[in-house]
Amino acid sequence: MKKLILAAFMLMATSASMAKAENIELFTEEQYPEHYCLALNIYYEARGSNLADRAGVANVVMNRTKDRRYPATICEVVKQGPISKWWKEEKGKEVPIRNRCQFSWYCDGKSDNPKNADAWRDSQEIAYRIYNLGVYRGISEGATHYHATYVDPSWNKQMQTIGRIGLHLFFRAP
Repeated sequence: MKKLILAAFMLMATSASMAKAENIELFTEEQYPEHYCLALNIYYEARGSNLADRAGVANVVMNRTKDRRYPATICEVVKQGPISKWWKEEKGKEVPIRNRCQFSWYCDGKSDNPKNADAWRDSQEIAYRIYNLGVYRGISEGATHYHATYVDPSWNKQMQTIGRIGLHLFFRAP
């Protein structure tokens, strides 16, 4: 009996891990662009952090979509920043000006294709839960900004401090 239970448990565990490995993408950019943009921001801003921190980062994006001072859609919030006039006029492409975006990963000049399959899948799951189910909403208490704990940007002096979650400090614009 013990062998049967052990074998059944091992089969379930193997099946679950194989299913996770086979289905890396829950959704594509074409299918659900808003989910995709939110998942990318979670991935690039907080993939190495705990669940609460990743949810806090996602909440900031969602909070900005509800604030009239920021764009109304998730993708517009995530991609907010000046566009290179030269690229637009000469090449017909919208390319953000390096290091001038609201979220640094978007205009750092590197590829935006996630490399860590597990972290990407987790980011997509969190994005789906927040966007569709409202799970984890409110964890950042209305924060519209955050930064990593190891930096101290000048803009945070004018903000109302909300607190720390994981590797990020969260703020609300006055």
